[in-house]
Amino acid sequence: MQKPIPKVMDIGLPYKVHSTSSKEEKNRIYQNSFEPYRNWNYKKIIVKPNTARQNSNYYVSELKKLQQRNQKETGIEFVINDENSYDDFISILNDCYISKQEMYGLDMDKTWHFFVLVNYKDPKAKEMGYECLLCNDVIYEYYEPSFFEKITYQFTEFGKLPIQAFYLIFGFLIFLNISMLSIKESFQKH
Repeated sequence: MQKPIPKVMDIGLPYKVHSTSSKEEKNRIYQNSFEPYRNWNYKKIIVKPNTARQNSNYYVSELKKLQQRNQKETGIEFVINDENSYDDFISILNDCYISKQEMYGLDMDKTWHFFVLVNYKDPKAKEMGYECLLCNDVIYEYYEPSFFEKITYQFTEFGKLPIQAFYLIFGFLIFLNISMLSIKESFQKH
């Protein structure tokens, strides 16, 4: 019997624009959503329910053709709907992994279709003898660490304190304990 191998899939959920959002915030949310890519030229592939695994070789070949064509603002739209299974969705994700396709996403605002975007590489850059290593990177302007990340950072920095700081903290905790005991005794007498 084959044991299942646990895997983790990270799915980024889109931000929602609220009427109270500032113009800059709305623009940032728009740029980090699917909207700038919605009107690209997509080849539509209709995924019939429970057939994605059987059509995996075809999907991989289409993804590789997309990469080889290397045309700006193109991609593949995998048309999925409520009748498709989770296995169909996972099979398409596996096909992206097999074909080394890095740019894809689920349009959760309107169609719920799975879109694969071309990672365009400028052929002139290689002819000129240089390659832009940052051209296709996504750079976020602002990063706010989560509460968990902040706490983890504090604990890792706490371990880097010099030994004298630990003596000071330990002494403080002993005096705190003694003072709490004396307060407890004074309440018990009354």
